[in-house]
Amino acid sequence: MSRAGFWIRVIAALIDFGILIVPFAVFVSFTAAAMGISNPFFNHRAGVPLSESLAQLAPLFLTLCVCFFAAESWLYFALSEGSRWHATLGKRLLGLYVADTGGKPVDFWRASLRFCSGRLLGHVPVLGGYYFVVDCLCVGLRPGKRAIHDTLSGCQILREGSPGSVVR
Repeated sequence: MSRAGFWIRVIAALIDFGILIVPFAVFVSFTAAAMGISNPFFNHRAGVPLSESLAQLAPLFLTLCVCFFAAESWLYFALSEGSRWHATLGKRLLGLYVADTGGKPVDFWRASLRFCSGRLLGHVPVLGGYYFVVDCLCVGLRPGKRAIHDTLSGCQILREGSPGSVVR
């Protein structure tokens, strides 16, 4: 089985991030408008005190945005990787797919476990950044090319058409 390496996974992740950012941007825009903080939020400048409405609603707004992005990401990854493609669009475009340690495709629940055992941590402010760096280093430096969330969920990222890969 040919496991996907660091750089091809980075490219797939960038494609997936580009896909996820579009509905997130729409959510941010509409939520800010619905809360009446659109102008103060989008026109705020560093070093200038927050307007009263923005100061009061900012914690709720930021919490809603983080929760939306976490839920959107979970559904995107779990539904995509648990589908008959067994890959997100980014992985699919690069000929990659998610499999268990035996090389068999994963289902929705295993894909959800994979997301929750790692990618979800990436949404936690500050801690998520540190986790992300260590996770990437694991893919680049460990012999099995598996990230922390791959190891914890019993998954791996394989290249389609590699010897030992399961025909889907």
